[in-house]
Amino acid sequence: QVQLVESGGGLVQAGGSLRLSCAASGRTFNSYTIGWFRQSPGKERAFVAAFSWNGRSTDYADSVKGRFTISRDNAKNTVYLQMNSLKPEDTAIYYCAADQWGSGASMADRYEYWGQGTQVTVSS
Repeated sequence: QVQLVESGGGLVQAGGSLRLSCAASGRTFNSYTIGWFRQSPGKERAFVAAFSWNGRSTDYADSVKGRFTISRDNAKNTVYLQMNSLKPEDTAIYYCAADQWGSGASMADRYEYWGQGTQVTVSS
């Protein structure tokens, strides 16, 4: 079992940057694919980015490609989401999720564990 805690959200102006962190408990962190998802009011939870458990691949939603970068530090049991050139439409609650040995990066129902979320608000 793994517990996830997100941090780093906040209020930023359009064009600004934020770095989100997802800290995980447990000694088997490197067996988990970690994904970031976001949800804004009235919308379904949407895939943002993922980093595979074996470190071989990353995936991004088209809407964030070229602006967001996902990285992981297995020694710190932490995954980061660097968000640059933020837009008002990026405003949402951002969640990280873990899928052991996962290969379904963008599919929310594949992820077994979820954090509580962190709010990101981008003002225009």
